[in-house]
Amino acid sequence: MSVAKAEADGAAAPVAIVNRAGAGAFVVLCDHASNALPARFGTLGLSPADLQAHIAWDPGALGVSRRLSGLLDAPLVHPTLSRLLVDCNRAPDAPDLAPALSEATEIPGNRDLSEEDRAARIALVHTPFHAAVDEVLDERAARGLPTLLVSVHTFTPVYRGVSRPWQIGVLYDQDRRLAERLISALKSDSSLTVGDNEPYAPSDGVYYTLDRHGQARGLASVMLEIRNDEVADAAGEEAWAHRLAALLAEAGRAVSASEAGRKKTN
Repeated sequence: MSVAKAEADGAAAPVAIVNRAGAGAFVVLCDHASNALPARFGTLGLSPADLQAHIAWDPGALGVSRRLSGLLDAPLVHPTLSRLLVDCNRAPDAPDLAPALSEATEIPGNRDLSEEDRAARIALVHTPFHAAVDEVLDERAARGLPTLLVSVHTFTPVYRGVSRPWQIGVLYDQDRRLAERLISALKSDSSLTVGDNEPYAPSDGVYYTLDRHGQARGLASVMLEIRNDEVADAAGEEAWAHRLAALLAEAGRAVSASEAGRKKTN
């Protein structure tokens, strides 16, 4: 199915591409942008409060991502459906792709999914999302545009009873080109507690999207996790987007200059 097509039942397309022709250096990804569920899935047995909570999406992440897209002239790719249906930032065979339990909340509609049900959910949003990312990256490569990837997430201030002190975490795997520069810049602000591969790390299985589209292509990549009380309203989203846009632009220029210098010496 083309990523631009709507579902056959008339629902909105499962993936959105914003500013597709953006010519800035970055592409922004937001795996957990939405808490929406197609009507045929009901509420998965959850309450309205559950569907507003962090188990269903990353509150504030899409607002920050949209602002970054504008500030950096960056394409933005995101699913339009909840990660409770299928988590686009997990491998298709991951045990928590469609979790029956998220933190302490049971998700009745995900209990005892058949292989057919699981495959249908992957086909509905997981496959189109990753196809859309590939399309955008391939288009940019064909245009000769350099590309750096940033994936935007948010996290809850308290998880399983444990408080998390970081206002922002920077996650990375083997490729540290962007991460090291961002961590250094963020830590220069004494008002911030910055997570270095905290509150998650690739070893937690949360780096699938960037591993698939960034590291596999040799693109400089970084995952940002903002504590969601920092972006609980439009003002918070705006403030963090402006802070991060400036730091990302600076880090991106440094990475590009370093790569250009390396090529000259080879």
